Amino acid sequence: MYRSLIIDDERPVRIAVSKLGHWKKYGMEPPVMANNGKDGLSAMRELHPEIVFVDMNMPVMDGCSFLERASAEFPESQFIIVSGYDDFSYARHAMRYGACDYLLKPVVEEELNHAIEKAILKLDPDAVFDEESSTAEENTTPEEIVETIKQYIDSNYCQNFKITMFEEKYFFSITYLTKLFHARYGYTIYEYVLKLRMERAKELLEKPNIKILDIAERLGYTDNHYFSKAFRNYYGVSPSQYRKESS
Repeated sequence: MYRSLIIDDERPVRIAVSKLGHWKKYGMEPPVMANNGKDGLSAMRELHPEIVFVDMNMPVMDGCSFLERASAEFPESQFIIVSGYDDFSYARHAMRYGACDYLLKPVVEEELNHAIEKAILKLDPDAVFDEESSTAEENTTPEEIVETIKQYIDSNYCQNFKITMFEEKYFFSITYLTKLFHARYGYTIYEYVLKLRMERAKELLEKPNIKILDIAERLGYTDNHYFSKAFRNYYGVSPSQYRKESS
């Protein structure tokens, strides 16, 4: 089986690549991970991976320096760049040292697996891929994750939580998840949470027996001033003004 290595200082990106790759289809072992070029070079010397995913902007040893040394030491390995920068100088450097593909973050499943296939065909032009095995992958798709996030918010928007929890739970960057969420539902994750809270706030403010401070707490705001500011920014009036006008 082919061995692979992911070198990136962003843990969500490392996990995203490991989740989205169709490793069984391409006859590959699950990838090993490193968080900078120096550790990545050490891992290459120990494991001799055939396919290496490498970020360009990393601490300790960046992608450019890593490629220069690794390509000379391991000329048969195939390098796939996974970068957050659409920068020609990076692309030129990658091409100079024989990178076989250049992917931009956030990682797209189809593009990633196309790059893997391309790398394997460079290693073995006669390689044949098992199409059936790709359907057996147990990875949860980003689209399914976004749906799960919406369901969680619908049930828990009154709780005091940070949307970065989704990044930590699902190992995709919050920027990527927000982009997918907006494409599907028309709101960013933050906008959707705010929408549900503000709509519920209006309903509660129309009940004069509930104190505004209690409404703020019920909607997950630990600071009444912050709640009032959020309400004013959303509706153009303060909670007290809205209650007075709706009475």
